[in-house]
Amino acid sequence: MAAIDMYHEGSRQLQDRFQARRLADRMVERIVHDTFTDEDRAFIDSRMLFFLATADADGRPDCSYKGGVPGFVRVVDPSTLVFPSYDGNGMFKSLGNVLVNPQVGLLFIDFESPKRLRVNGRARVSADDPLLGEFEGAQLIVRVQAEAIFPNCPRYIHKMQIVEQSVYAPCPGHTPPVPKWKSAPHFKEVLSPDDPAAHAAAEGTTE
Repeated sequence: MAAIDMYHEGSRQLQDRFQARRLADRMVERIVHDTFTDEDRAFIDSRMLFFLATADADGRPDCSYKGGVPGFVRVVDPSTLVFPSYDGNGMFKSLGNVLVNPQVGLLFIDFESPKRLRVNGRARVSADDPLLGEFEGAQLIVRVQAEAIFPNCPRYIHKMQIVEQSVYAPCPGHTPPVPKWKSAPHFKEVLSPDDPAAHAAAEGTTE
């Protein structure tokens, strides 16, 4: 990948100010790639969370946390990964952005033995993706065509441990509980008929 594909004038201005242009170009030469390695695939498959950066058609940014059980993000070919969209708060900030601006950035982090991996590319949202039925609880599938895959130095990652997985993360054989906030009157009255919380409220089973 050519360095010019990674950097714009703003990046170059700061690289030149701090005499880092040669280092920045060398980083592209040595670590940036556009197909997943076996190590990339194994790392992504093991993650329970990642951060997703998107922007709308006017460039206004949004950053969201995406969580699930290990394997909820899957590398399906040398340059493509997929992940499910689960039941949420109905705002569709991230995926709404993808519909008008497909450029995305994903950040995967291991907080226990510090490591991180970035994936930049173009995303597509589908309600009829052939993999939809393979992800428990998925409403939509997002496919990301990778354009730049690269690790980052982990030195500033604070070391933390996973205490437990979220009980709300969908997985085979498990029915996630309904979040309590959806049973509040001001939300309950505007739930979609298909929302699991609407059924739970009717049955009196919300937490």
